[in-house]
Amino acid sequence: MKNFIGTQMIYTYANGWEYEIYIKNEDTVDYRIHSGMVGGRWVKDQKMHLVELTKGVYKISWTEPTGTDVSLNFMLEDNKMHGVIFFPKWVHDHSEITVCYQNDHIALMEESREKYETYPKDVVDEFAAITYVKNVGINNENIISEAPYEGMADKIRTGSFYK
Repeated sequence: MKNFIGTQMIYTYANGWEYEIYIKNEDTVDYRIHSGMVGGRWVKDQKMHLVELTKGVYKISWTEPTGTDVSLNFMLEDNKMHGVIFFPKWVHDHSEITVCYQNDHIALMEESREKYETYPKDVVDEFAAITYVKNVGINNENIISEAPYEGMADKIRTGSFYK
């Protein structure tokens, strides 16, 4: 898994949503959501589970403080990813609450999870095209260090974001 850990990726789901993820270490990811239902959301130090399903195919899974469950399969040789996101009903109905730097609002996420309905879940089961892949090293705090903004993903892809 040493070739996967430390990898930063940008991928676009078939529905057009664009996400960025950094496999920070063997049990942690940082990510930004550039577009979609919760575009503008970003998270650091999300604990996750990581396995290599077969050579070059990796699966990461986690549960967020929102109650959202995520499972992503990365097929790097094919520049493809398949993800399943299980959004609780409250996230679908009140997504604006989650569009923030989650780390500063954990209590609000937990409070909202208890306050609003969680079922039925909104299941997003999609393939995505990986449009950027780079191994940037382990535990690099500079990779996901600010909120996403319009054009950021393109700057990362063209190499003009990180100086």
